[in-house]
Amino acid sequence: MKVLVAPDSFKGSLSAVRAARAMQRGVRRALGATRVDRCPLADGGEGTAEVLIDALGGELRRVRVTGPLTDPVDAAWGWLPGSVAVVETASAAGLPLVPEASRNPLCTTTFGVGELVRCALDEGARSILVGLGGSATTDGGSGAAQALGVTFEGGALPMTGAALQSLRRVDPATRDRRLERASLTALCDVDAPLLGPAGAARAYSPQKGANTAEVEQLERGLAHLAQLVGPDVAVCDGDGAAGGMGFGWRALLGASLVCGTEVVFERVGLRQRLSGCDLVLTGEGQLDAQSVSGKVVGSVVREAQRAGVPVHAIVGSAGAGVQQVMAAGLGSYEELVHLAGSLEVAHRDAERWIEVAASRAMRIGLGGPRTP
Repeated sequence: MKVLVAPDSFKGSLSAVRAARAMQRGVRRALGATRVDRCPLADGGEGTAEVLIDALGGELRRVRVTGPLTDPVDAAWGWLPGSVAVVETASAAGLPLVPEASRNPLCTTTFGVGELVRCALDEGARSILVGLGGSATTDGGSGAAQALGVTFEGGALPMTGAALQSLRRVDPATRDRRLERASLTALCDVDAPLLGPAGAARAYSPQKGANTAEVEQLERGLAHLAQLVGPDVAVCDGDGAAGGMGFGWRALLGASLVCGTEVVFERVGLRQRLSGCDLVLTGEGQLDAQSVSGKVVGSVVREAQRAGVPVHAIVGSAGAGVQQVMAAGLGSYEELVHLAGSLEVAHRDAERWIEVAASRAMRIGLGGPRTP
């Protein structure tokens, strides 16, 4: 029997690499000599650099940059073979970097993400992958673009969501010329548009601390930014990712927007590793309707379906829309919150409970969601 363990991170408690190791131990504890292929995954959000380094080699580098509230933070970025850099928005402008009481996307900036890209350019990167997931911001990527030389006349230094409406002119022609010699790819974890009910401000900024009035202020700011960049600039799926960073990277910095899971899956060789598998174990912190919208679990289910391999998910908890994931082809799932007895216990020792869940899945067989 061959089992592929391919989880995302369990955000706030465990990285994808550690989750995959825990699953691997659980499978081996139950089935002994079973072949277990460990393949941690990411969608462009938190942990993308670590996942790619784990699969391809390279190293994680650390540097001090401007944080989301403009104070310095220690951020990490990845260096892969072939002069490929991996930059995570979450590392320099992530929501966990902002205390809950201070969360307000009007006041946060992506400037530090641009500084990370500058570091990669300084090192001679030929290709730069920018993961867009997990931001505390809704600045349309203006902060990152500003750090890379784009001119924002009438704005602030650094640019924030609140400064968007005061802009008089945006000039991408002043951006760092080294970007012309490097391939720049933005990895989207959602396919949201920039504006509208499903866009960066209205759909996602409340999760970052914005109230109703602030949401509409951010919506107007993003619309103003888009108008200044050019009313003829095409609208693309993914423009709304990470508070509009998708739009900023594409329209201001010339990046290609791609689905993060597709890039990660290709680079770690997921499709080839599915060949000959009898079962896939995947997982994430929260299984819900978003899982089928460009996230790891839904994407693993899709690829496994094509290969004819059943999938079982180990998740922290299941929320609204889980039936959409089941309808998409997920065979079964188990929630750590029920196995551990509470969310607090599961969160405190996630590695142990993931190992227990993987072992249990192997021992009792798979046949649907196992929840009380």
